[in-house]
Amino acid sequence: MKKIAIIQEAPCVLDKQRTVKKAVEIIDSVAAQGAELVVFPEAFIPGYPAWIWRLRPGSDGSLCQRLHARLFQNAIDLSSNDLTPLLTIAREKQVTVVCGINERDNTNSRSTIYNAVITIDAEGHIVNHHRKLMPTNPERMVWGFGDGYGLNVVDTPVGKIGSLICWENYMPLARYALYSQGVEIYIAPTYDSGDAWIGTMQHIAREGRCWVLCCGVALERKDLPENFPDLDRLYPVDEEWINPGDSLVVSPSGEIVAGPLTNQKGFIVLDIDVEQAAISRRALDVAGHYSRPDVFHLEVNKSRPSPTVFKG
Repeated sequence: MKKIAIIQEAPCVLDKQRTVKKAVEIIDSVAAQGAELVVFPEAFIPGYPAWIWRLRPGSDGSLCQRLHARLFQNAIDLSSNDLTPLLTIAREKQVTVVCGINERDNTNSRSTIYNAVITIDAEGHIVNHHRKLMPTNPERMVWGFGDGYGLNVVDTPVGKIGSLICWENYMPLARYALYSQGVEIYIAPTYDSGDAWIGTMQHIAREGRCWVLCCGVALERKDLPENFPDLDRLYPVDEEWINPGDSLVVSPSGEIVAGPLTNQKGFIVLDIDVEQAAISRRALDVAGHYSRPDVFHLEVNKSRPSPTVFKG
């Protein structure tokens, strides 16, 4: 049995240093309960840009610009020491950490933000870095397009883990890329919620015969900073919940074994039998005996392309 922890807590919105500090405190707390794998929501550092669903680009260009500037200034630069406290606590507590971040590009224009999820191993090293392949709808005005570089399943002390972000989980070929690498613990950090989304998590568990850990964004109006631009117009004072969370754990049979946590903050700390994933594939193994490679073939480009090549 392996003990996992799903963290349904709000970040310190638009403040990366305080959010990293909060994440460290949470890891310390759940590690004391025996957690070996700790999962944070989509874009946890420094928060999912929920305003994009209420403020369409062009409706108020100045406000869009101000909010984007705040997000940009607090996005994570992976070439810096932004995440050093997180790497340190993972090593000290010997836990694997999966965390969603807003990532600032540090290799090309240095001006694009990506929706990324990182995996930190128990030695404090980033062992996977995945950028969301296709930002959803208005997200495309905030985040750049990702690539296949991070479509990896990582072997960790808790099992073989892989991650897809939010509506990437609706992309059959992206899912199959993880199935074909033997994913046992399938992690889905997301802003989505509700019955339809929960049904999707159950379908993925049944399809891939893997554990599915869905980590949702739970956000209340009170979580937004007091100096949030146009706060009262975007989020009226009588509005409490902005997003409900709906984190849950689904077994390889598709059964919900914990959650969903709805309109509440907290942790799901649970023992799971990781071996159930491989055993349950006796009847259905979509990347094994059920795959028909003579008929179907998937080719995945795992490079990280650059727009510029300098020669000479």
